[in-house]
Amino acid sequence: MTRRQLLAFTPSLFAQATAKRWNILWVSCEDTSPDLGCYGDAYARTPNVDRLATQGLRYTHAFSTYGVCAPCRSSIITAMYPATIGTQHMRSQGVPPPEVRCFPEYLRAAGYYCTNNQKTDYNFAAPVTAWDEVSNTAHWRNRPAGSPFFAVFNYLVSHESQVRAPESVYRKNIARLTPDQIHDPAKAVLPPYYPDTPVVRKDWARLYDNVTAMDYALGDTLKQLEEDGLADSTIVFFWGDHGRGLTRAKRWVYDSGTHVPLIVRWPGQLAPGSVTDRLVSLMDLGPTVLSLAGVKPPAYMQGKAFLGAHTAPPRDYVYMARDRMDETYDIIRSVRDQRYRYIRNYQPGKPYAQYIAYMDEMPMLQEMRKLHAAGKLTGAQKLFFRPEKPVEELFDSTNDPHEVNDLAGDPKYAGELKRLRAVHERFMKETGDLALLPEEQLLERMRPGGKWAKTAEPTLSVASSLVSARCATPGASIAYSADGKRWLLYTQPVAGSKLRFKACRLGYLDSAEVLSQ
Repeated sequence: MTRRQLLAFTPSLFAQATAKRWNILWVSCEDTSPDLGCYGDAYARTPNVDRLATQGLRYTHAFSTYGVCAPCRSSIITAMYPATIGTQHMRSQGVPPPEVRCFPEYLRAAGYYCTNNQKTDYNFAAPVTAWDEVSNTAHWRNRPAGSPFFAVFNYLVSHESQVRAPESVYRKNIARLTPDQIHDPAKAVLPPYYPDTPVVRKDWARLYDNVTAMDYALGDTLKQLEEDGLADSTIVFFWGDHGRGLTRAKRWVYDSGTHVPLIVRWPGQLAPGSVTDRLVSLMDLGPTVLSLAGVKPPAYMQGKAFLGAHTAPPRDYVYMARDRMDETYDIIRSVRDQRYRYIRNYQPGKPYAQYIAYMDEMPMLQEMRKLHAAGKLTGAQKLFFRPEKPVEELFDSTNDPHEVNDLAGDPKYAGELKRLRAVHERFMKETGDLALLPEEQLLERMRPGGKWAKTAEPTLSVASSLVSARCATPGASIAYSADGKRWLLYTQPVAGSKLRFKACRLGYLDSAEVLSQ
C-alpha cells in the first residue's frame, strides 16, 4: 500500500465522524417492489413495514440500477455503475478499477463494527477488509463494547425461487402467517400484461404471502433493536434490492423490475410518517451511510448521499441497465425522471422473452408461453412475446404505471423522447459505459489470457514496537489478525507480535499471508 493509499484509511476518518455516532441498520429484502400496505397496496399484509413507515421517511421514487441482484449489489457496495467498473453481467467476476473499494471499509476505518447477515453477491468476491462479520450469525450484538455499528440483514424469503418452491417449503415460509394474512388468489389485482388464469393468480398470491413472511422477519429484527435499548440511537433503512421476482419484472428495466421500497427511520431527525418523491438510486445508499457516519464519500463514487452532513443535490434522473442474464445476452439502458421512462434497446433484433433456464422455472411464465403458442394472449399480454424490440421505448410512468403504452412513436411526445435520448447518450459517455464492449473482450481486458492477478504480499517493518504494512499492488487494502480468526482492517501501525497480514484487491486473488516477528 502506497503512502497515498494509506492516507485514505488514517485516523483522520475518526475526526470526520459526527459528535453523536449513530448506529446504522440496513434491512434489505429480495425481489420486492413497493407492493406494501404503506405504499397504498390494499392487497398487501405488511404491518411491520407499515409501522416503520409511520415512524420515518418513505421514499416514493427509489430505483435499483439493475433488475437483478448481482449487478445491482455490485453498484450498492461500490457506489459505482456496474457498466463503468465491469461488473454488469450477471454472476460475472469483475475487476473494478484500483480506486474502488467496498464502502464499509471506510466505516471500519472510522471505528464502526460492520456486519452482514449474510448475502454479498457483488459480482466479485467480498474481501475480508469489507466486513467484520459475514455469516448467518453476524449481528451488532457481537461488536466490541462501545463501538458504533453498521449492520446488514438480508431476508431471502421473498426471492423469486420461493414463489415456485415446493409446497412443503412454501408452508414452512408462511408458518407464522395468520389466516387473514394468507392472500386469496381470487382477490389479486393483476397487472394488465398478465393473463388472468389460476396459475398466474397463484404465483401472484404466493409472492405476497412471502412478502408478509419477510415482514415478520423485519419485526423480529426491530424488536431485537428495541430489546437492546438501541432504537433511539440507530438509523434504520428498509429497502428491496430490485423489483418483484416475476415475469416482465425481475431482470427488466421497467418500474416493475427496478422501482423499490425505501424507508428510513432516523429518530429525532426525520419527521414520522413523512413522504418524499426525491429520486434515489440504490447506489446512493453507501454514500448516504458514510454521510450519516460523518465520513465524506470519496470523490470517485458515482452514488450521491441523500441524507447526512454530506448530502448532495437531488438527482434529476436515475439510470438502469440490463446486460447478460445467466446464459442469455442482451443490452438495454434506461433513464427515468419523475414522470417519464426512456429505454434504449441496443439489440432490438432479439425478443423480450428469450429463454433463460432459471427464469423459465416460474409457473406463470410457463403458462404464458403455452398461451402465447396457442394464440390466446390478448392486448398488453402479448407485449412480452413480441419477436423483436423497438430501438427506443418511452413511457409516461405516472399515468401509465404498468408501462404498457409506448409513446416513442407518438409525435406529441417527440420533445420528451429527444430530451431523454440526449440525457441517456450523455450518461453513457460520461460514465464510460462498457455496454458495447463484448464480454469476452471485457474479460480479456480485465484478465489477460484468463489469468487471475494475485495481490502482492504486504511488506512489514517494525519501529518503536509498532508494525507497519505496505502493499505494492495499486488499490490494495490490508487486513491483519491477532487471533487467526477475525480479520481487522489495517489503517495505521499496530502493536503486537506474530500478527498475520494479507492484502486484498477487488477482482484479484488475495495475497499470501505474512507473519510479523
